[in-house]
Amino acid sequence: MPASYAYLGPEGTFTEVALRTLPETATRELVPYVSVQSALDAVRAGEAEAAFVPIENSVEGGITTTLDELVAGTPLTIYREVLLSITFALLVRPGTKLTDIKTVSAHPAAQPQVRNWLRTHLPDAVWESAASNADAARLVQEGRYDAAFAGEFAAARYGLEALETGIHDAENAQTRFVLVGRPARPAAPTGADKTSVVLWQRDDHPGALRDLLGEFASRGINLMLLQSRPTGAGIGNYCFCIDAEGHISDRRMAETLMGLKRICLQVRFLGSYPRADITPAEARTTPPGTSDEEFMAAADWVARCQDGRF
Repeated sequence: MPASYAYLGPEGTFTEVALRTLPETATRELVPYVSVQSALDAVRAGEAEAAFVPIENSVEGGITTTLDELVAGTPLTIYREVLLSITFALLVRPGTKLTDIKTVSAHPAAQPQVRNWLRTHLPDAVWESAASNADAARLVQEGRYDAAFAGEFAAARYGLEALETGIHDAENAQTRFVLVGRPARPAAPTGADKTSVVLWQRDDHPGALRDLLGEFASRGINLMLLQSRPTGAGIGNYCFCIDAEGHISDRRMAETLMGLKRICLQVRFLGSYPRADITPAEARTTPPGTSDEEFMAAADWVARCQDGRF
């Protein structure tokens, strides 16, 4: 297996900064790719051991490009997540003034995070989307656009200067990134874990979504992300991307997944992995009746009843 990690490039993206926080990157070749799709395809093709891509931000929620790539195609598995606080700088070619800026560029996920700043300071500037924030900086360097919203750290890499820094519409904005590889056994539970799945309804009927969510609620499992994505099969046809507290080895999570498998047309397991926002010591206790011990005691009671030992 190639000892390399693919990531959303080019060099100088927030993705690269977040990836370099993982200790194992010291022994991996980090290879930038032009898009989330191409980074994930490198893993599917065996050209990279894993891919590191953005999947959610605290302003707009799930990043649809990544979610759609995980929903479709050969299955992949999430093994790690990283949270990175995000603030933007307005990068320009040296000598550019604010009044000179007619076009600005960045990744589409950046626009909601700087929309109000842009409206206040550059109300007439035309927004042009780029494959990544660092790619927007590269396009500014080449003269395609006048300014880019990117990390201040990208300025030196592309021969630009930061005209404005600390740009963000929402305080404490964060982006969540995930390390994705080919399917394998999940890492052992830590006590502060997350499980990600994609669910397809068997049919559309009143209460269909409630039925899916009820599998989690009845076992005391808290949801951390719920986002619908169109299946492409016509208006009104959606699947649901869900992040939930817990690990597949937990009895309550395993039984939830079994329940979902029974009632859903399809379930795609995207992985169980450690949470980046809390430590095991900070994890909430399970609600009464939902611990592994209580599930095992209930199963033992049923077995005794079946044997006439009640």
